[in-house]
Amino acid sequence: MTQRVLLCLLMLCAAACAPKFERPVLTVSSVELQSGNLFQQSFLVKFQVQNPNNRELPVQGLHAELDVGGQRIASGVSNRAFVVPPMGQSEFDMTITANMAAAVLQLANRHADSIDYEVTGAANLDLPFLHDLPFHQTGSFSLDSLNH
Repeated sequence: MTQRVLLCLLMLCAAACAPKFERPVLTVSSVELQSGNLFQQSFLVKFQVQNPNNRELPVQGLHAELDVGGQRIASGVSNRAFVVPPMGQSEFDMTITANMAAAVLQLANRHADSIDYEVTGAANLDLPFLHDLPFHQTGSFSLDSLNH
């Protein structure tokens, strides 16, 4: 019984002494069309990772999906590693491949001024207490700017 109480106290002490870790913030800063034809396009997606902690954040890779108009049109993965400095930020970019033919057909049947997009995925971290840092960002593209 005494050993259990001692073990519980030791675990509580270890938890209290553990460094505080705030969840990093990962946002999409831009999505740019790089090249493409009717059936396949390449987009350069730029991410910004903000590290609010006082120790570095080692990122091993990233995976992302892009939905346009509610339909999955692209996905990509990258195993390019980088480190976000303590109390700092880093930019990271990756190329994703898309097939927008179905999305274009869907857009042709709509009479809207904009189209919604959604980028989801996760960064893979090399930390013992946090392996995946999921992200989710939504927005819209103005179709008026494409017509002018």
